[in-house]
Amino acid sequence: MKVTVERAALLRSLGHVHRVVERRNTIPILSNVLLRSGPDGLELKATDLDIEVTESVPADIVDPGATTVPAHVIYDIVRKLPDGAQVSLETSGETGQMTIRSGRSRFSLGALPEGDFPDLAAGELGTSFAIAASDLKRLIEKTQFAISTEETRYYLNGIYLHTIDLDGTLKMRAVATDGHRLARVEIDAPEGSRGMPGIIVPRKAVAEIQKLVEDGGETVEIDLSPAKIRFRFASGVTLISKLIDGTFPDYQRVIPTGNDKFLTVQRDEFARAVDRVSTISSERGRAVKLAVQEGRLALSVNNPDSGSATEELDVDYDASALDIGFNARYLLDITGQLEGDTALFKLADPGSPTLIQDREGASALYVLMPMRV
Repeated sequence: MKVTVERAALLRSLGHVHRVVERRNTIPILSNVLLRSGPDGLELKATDLDIEVTESVPADIVDPGATTVPAHVIYDIVRKLPDGAQVSLETSGETGQMTIRSGRSRFSLGALPEGDFPDLAAGELGTSFAIAASDLKRLIEKTQFAISTEETRYYLNGIYLHTIDLDGTLKMRAVATDGHRLARVEIDAPEGSRGMPGIIVPRKAVAEIQKLVEDGGETVEIDLSPAKIRFRFASGVTLISKLIDGTFPDYQRVIPTGNDKFLTVQRDEFARAVDRVSTISSERGRAVKLAVQEGRLALSVNNPDSGSATEELDVDYDASALDIGFNARYLLDITGQLEGDTALFKLADPGSPTLIQDREGASALYVLMPMRV
């Protein structure tokens, strides 16, 4: 194999594919990126057996062929080459090595044969639709922070994506929860998504999709089955991921419907106040107390080790007085996702979940469990 490729294009593609490669691997071939010359130029592919990312870059192909080389090493080499450089990649059949040349630089990398490289074949993907990149980005960004990292409840380690009929309008919903907080956001369902199976997209795939959607063009083509999902970005990147094989809990049961105490706060002012008083809170507890009464909210933190803090805000509230505690970090995560100038809290009592949204009927809503304070 002998190809020449522009450094900027190669670096961009290596940046996309090398991220899925784990730093430590018991299977040596999984540390490598597959380089294969094809009709569209040079194809790059990397996988961790759960996710596979493929992209092609324009290249001048002298001798067609394929090989695999250490992904992080070739990425670092190309990253350190000067801007505007041309990169020559050449393999010689006898040594099983790849030579990388650019200007006066020359590198030799150990290679493994392409025949050993696993293929995460997608198989039959029964549902296909196109979604606006901005919609996909919204579904992910508004829910990602609530994904659980607790491995024992593996079915919570991703975003639950499904369609639902609301008063004759089909919506696509993304839901994530870690048991302490829940995020739910919906968009108008893309054409072709009706009847899709409810799927759980794993956390690592979600993180990759979020990065790829930034410069992936205006629409994303999605093909999915109950076991796998494929994203094809207009930029030429294809990502295939296995889905989490589990049943997402009935999240509707934990979304309160009877919370009748409405508290409206200025979002930024509230977030800054929470951030200030939480400076005193312990790393373990991070509890902040909200004492709310007509027209006024008092935020307070008491930490036996480091002291106490209080701050008062003017708010819109006309129900009975209530004291309730929340994890300050969770409050800041949720208010950071809201888009309006105000935040609406629907409260019930100190032991019941609270509903938080921009306004009544907003397409994104959040549920937060209280803490004892």
